[in-house]
Amino acid sequence: MAGKIYVTGDCHGSFSRFGTRNFTQQKNMDKEDYVIICGDFGGIWSTDEDNREEKYWMSWLEDKPFTTLFVDGNHENFDRLNGFPVETWNDGKVHKINSSLIHLMRGQVFSIAGKKIFTFGGAQSHDIQGGILEVDDPLYREKQRKLERDLIPYRVNHFSWWKEELASEEEMQEAMNNLETHNYEVDYIITHCSSSDIQDLLGGRGLYKPDKQTDFFNHIQSEVKYKRWYFGHYHMDCNVSNSEILLSKKIISIGSMLREGR
Repeated sequence: MAGKIYVTGDCHGSFSRFGTRNFTQQKNMDKEDYVIICGDFGGIWSTDEDNREEKYWMSWLEDKPFTTLFVDGNHENFDRLNGFPVETWNDGKVHKINSSLIHLMRGQVFSIAGKKIFTFGGAQSHDIQGGILEVDDPLYREKQRKLERDLIPYRVNHFSWWKEELASEEEMQEAMNNLETHNYEVDYIITHCSSSDIQDLLGGRGLYKPDKQTDFFNHIQSEVKYKRWYFGHYHMDCNVSNSEILLSKKIISIGSMLREGR
C-alpha cells in the first residue's frame, strides 16, 4: 500500500503545527508516510551549527512517526543548507539533514509514495526595501541604526539574506531536462513561490513583483501537465484555482484542495 503524503506551507522554524494535538493524522503514519513543506522551512537558519534550540527541533522532527520533506524558500541559510552532501533519493537530488528530514532540491522529479512530484524551491525576498547590508562595510552600524530607526526592513548578507534565494540558470535548465525525461507530465508540483500569472491573481503586483523565477514558472505552467500545484510564500491558505493551492498554516492531503470555510 502506497504511503500517505500531506502538504503544508511556510514554517519559519516553528513546528508546533506538527504536534499530535494539531496534526492528529500522524497517529496512523509511519516513516513511509510524508509531510512536505512548501519552502521557508527555517529549521537550519542559525549561523551557529551548535545552536541548541535548532538541534532540539531537528531531533524532535526526526522522532516524529512520519518523514519530513521540504523545498527551500527565500528564508533559508543557504550556506548551511548547501553544505550538506548531495545524495540521490527516490530518483531526485536531495540534502539529508537527518535520517527522516530531507531537503528536496530544485528542478527534480521524485517518485514518492507512488506519485511523481516535481520540486523547485526558492523565491525573491520582498521585505528588503532598505537593501542588503554587508557586515564588513565601515558604515554598517550607521546604516543599520538609521534603517531600524526609520522602521525600514533590510537584510544582512550571509546572516539574513543569501543570493541563492533565486534560482540559477543552471537549476532552471536542469528542471527542464528532468521534465523532458518525464514527457512534461507529473502528478504534483511543489514550489515556494508561484508563477507570475498566479501571483497576479493574488494581487501580487503591489508587494510581490514578477521576477525571473515566477516568469519561469509561467513557462512550467503552460508546458507541464499536472493535477495540483502547491506553494507557500504568500502567507495565506486559499484555493487560487482548481489546480493551484496556496498554503500557509494548513496541512492537507496531497491531491486535495482546501475546504471552504475551514
